[in-house]
This record gives sequence, C-alpha cells and structure tokens, in this order.
Amino acid sequence: MVKAAVVGGSGYTGSELGRILSRHPEISLEVMTSRQNAGIPVHRALPSLKGFVDLAFEAQLSEDADIDLAFLATPHGASMEIAPGLLSRGIKVIDLSGDYRLRDPAVYEKWYGQSHKDLDGLERAVYGMTEIYRDAVARADLVANPGCYPTCSVLSLAPLMASGLVDGKVIIDAKSGTSGAGAEPSKATHHPACGASITPYKVVGHRHTPEIKMVLDAVSDAGNVVVFTPHLLPIVRGMLTTSYVTLKKDKNKDELQALYDAYYAGRRFVRQASVPSIPSTVGSNFIEVGLERAEAGTVVAMGSLDNLVKGAAGQAVQNANVMFKMDETVGLDFPGLGV
Repeated sequence: MVKAAVVGGSGYTGSELGRILSRHPEISLEVMTSRQNAGIPVHRALPSLKGFVDLAFEAQLSEDADIDLAFLATPHGASMEIAPGLLSRGIKVIDLSGDYRLRDPAVYEKWYGQSHKDLDGLERAVYGMTEIYRDAVARADLVANPGCYPTCSVLSLAPLMASGLVDGKVIIDAKSGTSGAGAEPSKATHHPACGASITPYKVVGHRHTPEIKMVLDAVSDAGNVVVFTPHLLPIVRGMLTTSYVTLKKDKNKDELQALYDAYYAGRRFVRQASVPSIPSTVGSNFIEVGLERAEAGTVVAMGSLDNLVKGAAGQAVQNANVMFKMDETVGLDFPGLGV
C-alpha cells in the first residue's frame, strides 16, 4: 500500500484528492494539511468526506511523516519551497501548482512574476500528461501535474499536431466553470458577476498559454503560434475547448479521424465523441475529444473534461498510479455524472 499525503487539502483540488484517494484500493491517505484548518477534522471543513476520511488537518507535513508520496495542492511559489525537502527524504512528489510545469526558468519568471528557487527540481521534473509522457512519468520522482486548460487543449489537438499537418498557428477558445478559480471568492467569480454571463478573462495573458505552447511544440517538433482565450462559464465545474487549425495538406474527415484512432488506441481516459459533452465528463477522469473538418483545410478540434478531476486531482492520481507501477485506471475507472 502506497502511503500518501495531501499538502494544502482544504481547497477544491484537495477535496477532490481526498474524495478519490478515500476509495483508492492501493493508495492510503495518511495526512491532509491545511494551515487555516489545523486541528479540525477534515469532514468539518469538507462535509462531503464525512465517513470516508477519518483525519484531522495538520498545519504542515511533519519531518518524520511516514509517507511514500505527497500531492502538493499548494499555490505557485509554495510548492518549490516544499518539494526539495520531500525529495531528499525519498518521497515522490506530484505538484499540482504551476511551479514545475514550464521547462525554462525565464519563461516561468515572465508568467509567474517571480524567479524560480529550485532549478534542480525544475530540471528533473516530468510533465505529467500521462497519455503523452507515460514512460517518463513511470521513471519520475517529481511530476508536474498539468493545468486544466492545457490538458483539455493539448489532448484535443495532439493527434493533429503530431501528424505534422498543422501550419503552425493554433487558436483556442476555452471555457471553464467557476471552480477553476479556487475556493477563495473574488469579484469576478461572485455569483452576480458571472451567474448569467460568459466572460472572457486574461485575454492573451493567461499563464496556461506558455504551457500549452510548450507541449504542442514538443508534440509537433516545431514552433507554434498559440492564441488562447479563456472564458468563465456560469457553471461550477466542467471545461470545453474549441480549437481551430489550418492544414498544410487537406485531409477528409475519415483520414483525420484515423489519426485520432491511432494516437489514442489503448488510452482508457480519452473518449472520442462527435460533440464532446461537459455533463458526460463531470465527476470523472475522462476527457472527450472530437473533430470536424471545415472549409479550406480548417479543422475544428474539441475537448471536454472536469477541470477538478481530469484537469487536476484525477490526473494527479493517474500519474501516481503510473509512478508506482499500478494500472493507471486504479481508483479512477468510473463514469461521469451525465447531467
């Protein structure tokens, strides 16, 4: 049994990790930390876990904690302070912040507004998009869990990008539920501000833009121009991306579909659909992807997922399964809610 801790367990992602790990047959949840809830039973702060997680929050992970794996559901900047000490003790780390996702420290500083304090960790970290980097994840002791927007965007586009057919410009229209902003309320996510509206935000300035570009460049082995615009949907959870690319050489729908069939053969958590559905994926670790061929060699690639599961906690557990040589579906093979 793998012994695990969730550091920063009182937010939405921490709660999802608690929910999934509480029923995982091969990972035992031993510790959950939360500075503001230290000493309080987990179920008092997270009522949905009552009867499933019989722990009290600890202020921080102790130096002698008997664990094999730590999930860091901490803000960017905090993870790179915590991870080095855990790794030095032989504890594997999955970081759900942005601290280890971007390979170039200069790019990290530009987009996150601070210099990176753990360059050794940045060098050794593996980007945890399991469908693409499974072999590297299996060998890793530090995994950077991808962001929700990059997961949905990249996995809906990867077969096209890997084919070498795309002309190098990608336009991504992305929409997410309000839970993506975290548990702390803000003016933008206050219900009167977003409950009856669809709002673009951080236009051409979202931190997930360089992450999307980094992976699409690696998949396509070429530089790409990425135009990424996120929007806030008046729903709690769920994500939909619609992306547009132009082909260097035109292909018909059947030929394009064959690329997806081959690329995702045996990938349990990638499900193909003519039109991806948010309700079909909410509550699950599945992503639905689909495509349509438009005029003049343009392809519309679509994706949907639960931003808190496949976009965060579920993908983290999927990475943990691979890191510890389990079947990657263990503890995650359940359907979406459907409504």
